[in-house]
Amino acid sequence: MPTALLIGATGLVGGNVLDQLLADNDYSQVTVLTRKTLNKNNPKLKEVLINFDKLDEHAGDIKSDAVFCCLGTTIKTAGSQEAFRKVDYEYPLRVAEIAKQNGTKRYLLISALGSSKSSIIFYNRVKAEVEEAIANLNFEAFHILQPSLILGEREEMRIGEEIARVAAPVMNVLMVGPLNKYKAIKATQIAKAMIYYSKMDLQGIFKHESNDLQKV
Repeated sequence: MPTALLIGATGLVGGNVLDQLLADNDYSQVTVLTRKTLNKNNPKLKEVLINFDKLDEHAGDIKSDAVFCCLGTTIKTAGSQEAFRKVDYEYPLRVAEIAKQNGTKRYLLISALGSSKSSIIFYNRVKAEVEEAIANLNFEAFHILQPSLILGEREEMRIGEEIARVAAPVMNVLMVGPLNKYKAIKATQIAKAMIYYSKMDLQGIFKHESNDLQKV
């Protein structure tokens, strides 16, 4: 049975991916790279406490059949654009490079709807840049998930997202046709789609926008 490696397990989507992977009989082991213990007791779980600035020291642990990258932050939380870029670009890319060297075939990345290198929004530019950098590593399969507004209970309160969450049921009704991809999406659904794509016997680079994730 295949093995999985997950980064970003303490986040909203990553936490759901972890729970679903541990319950998935198709995966025999789930390795999680994390700064702090997850306080989970499961025979399939291998927890590796790590300093992400020293990823090379843990190269032996960065190997699996599929890597699930749910790592991400906000500029407000990170404190600066430089710190944000480290979390959303440098760490995912370095994990990808090491995993590729160790024989990993599939890499799955949570990005964002609207990612673009020409965007005036710094967040969207960084997301597009990490997509491109990992694509250039030529994994057997690279899946880029681009969700819209993510719904779920976060440990940290984000005022803008909370307002949008309350408005989401009304806004989702109005988003039809070309606007369908902008509907808010539950973190549990993104996790479900991510695991589904990880099992597909495909080769190449695949982008899945939010409305695609809703259909899984």
